[in-house]
Amino acid sequence: MGDWLRRALPRPLDPVRSIKMKIGILVAASIAAAGLVFYYGIGWLPPFTLASAMLAALAVTQVIAHGMTSPLRAMTAAAKAMARGDYQQRVQATSKDEVGELARAFNQMAADLGEADRQRRELISNVSHELRTPITALQGVLENVVDGISDPSTLKAALTQTERLGRLVTELLDLSRLEAGVVPLTRSTFLVKPFLHEVATLTSAVVTAPDDLTITADRERLHQVIANLLANAYQHGPADGRVGLSATRDGSAILIEVSDDGPGIPAEERELVFERFIRGRRAADGGTGLGLAIARWLVQLHGGTIAVVGDGPGCTIRVTLSSEASGNEKGQIPGTPGT
Repeated sequence: MGDWLRRALPRPLDPVRSIKMKIGILVAASIAAAGLVFYYGIGWLPPFTLASAMLAALAVTQVIAHGMTSPLRAMTAAAKAMARGDYQQRVQATSKDEVGELARAFNQMAADLGEADRQRRELISNVSHELRTPITALQGVLENVVDGISDPSTLKAALTQTERLGRLVTELLDLSRLEAGVVPLTRSTFLVKPFLHEVATLTSAVVTAPDDLTITADRERLHQVIANLLANAYQHGPADGRVGLSATRDGSAILIEVSDDGPGIPAEERELVFERFIRGRRAADGGTGLGLAIARWLVQLHGGTIAVVGDGPGCTIRVTLSSEASGNEKGQIPGTPGT
């Protein structure tokens, strides 16, 4: 049935405010129509019997339709509660019909909205906390300058805190684009070893990779992933420690690993470190807790995985990517609003 035909069909029951009454009227009208057919067919109709049948149909409909319409009333009440910010309301979804499917979909939507609201509140809290630290430090530095204390160490501290603010703002913008699903990938095929040397140019990381190893990926985004991993390794490793950057082929996959000589990550924290604003026990001041989260999401854009591997000593983070083009070409990550 076309849309134009659906719009053209009459809707005489719209003024009726109860769906149970609508069903009752529908049943009564069906009985009346059957009675008219009976009358025109044989020329006789028992009026009392017809009226009794219609009244009985209305009464039975009111009783039976209660279970059909109660989920709709519950959804109305829950939707009003959600409009006030209460996402804990759920609807009983025991029926197997379309209303039951709607109730289950409504419960899933309520759960998703509740989780999104929790993440929003958590993000605001975390961002406020992360901004407070460098702003407080900068305030102290400026107060010293106003009081005439402006030695090089004071200015260096101000520069450090300003750089930290800059990193946080940049990573928040990256996070916003990733969550919105507006990070398209521009893929190209390139040699891995020269690319790793390029990423590690300003570091002392030891790069190892086969000379002929190639990959098809977004060069800029992959550069961002590895740069984040290298920054994480240098931040948490000892000052004189070794940082390794390697790539190998494993079947149709490319394994890129960044390793350091730091204290490592406990097994129970290995998944948590990829969450936003989670830095783990080995974190030092100065990190934003966003670098690994952004790295994971960029890897997911490519259809790959990222994980902490090995039993130590130190920490090794492995990125697994297909050597061929794969992943979401629109730059959307499963589970984000853009999908």
